[in-house]
Amino acid sequence: MFERTLNILNASDFPKIQKAHILLVGLGGVGGMALECLVRLGFVNITIVDGDTFEESNLNRQILCLKSTLNQDKVRVAEKRALDINPQVKITPIKQFLTKDNLDDLFKQEYDYIIDACDTITIKVLLIKKAIEKHIKIISSMGTGNRLNPGDVMLTTLNKTQNDPVAKVMRSILKKEGLPLNIPVVWSRELPLKKHNSTPDSLVLVPNCAGINLAYYVLNDILNNN
Repeated sequence: MFERTLNILNASDFPKIQKAHILLVGLGGVGGMALECLVRLGFVNITIVDGDTFEESNLNRQILCLKSTLNQDKVRVAEKRALDINPQVKITPIKQFLTKDNLDDLFKQEYDYIIDACDTITIKVLLIKKAIEKHIKIISSMGTGNRLNPGDVMLTTLNKTQNDPVAKVMRSILKKEGLPLNIPVVWSRELPLKKHNSTPDSLVLVPNCAGINLAYYVLNDILNNN
């Protein structure tokens, strides 16, 4: 299934892709698309973490959410889809909402990359801390809600972000805790839309573009630094 992939990538790089173990936290609009790309790029060792189930409000943007998958565990749906794309993929599904109390259990195994596609700032910070502690490469998705333009999605480091409320809070927390601000992130330079309600809403465009960029970061790092 990877004939066309190998026509673009160097054949010597493909074993590096298949060897890498990816930890993907969050399987919503951003994380679901990141997983889709990883599997179709040839990654086969992927641990996925999400404690949620699919609901009807996810249908407008999340690639893993279908009428047929409503009320099902996100990790189980994701695993089934990944295996349907590539039966050789080795998915480790963990149905769990991460907390400071259970995070250490996740790191009893080793990872080459952490992809943070979760929604909780506290967990994002804890994942960055753990990545620094364990010397694991990490990339984190910032806010994708209340935005329309996928062309404004950027791949850079946290200290270079702007117009992003999530990134602003992250910068403040990391700075107070003496942690580096040059963490790779995917973010949007588009100003969030002003709405009458405070709950962030999303369309299909920006979250999926963010997920693609998360997968691209890992691929590009392997191609250029291994």
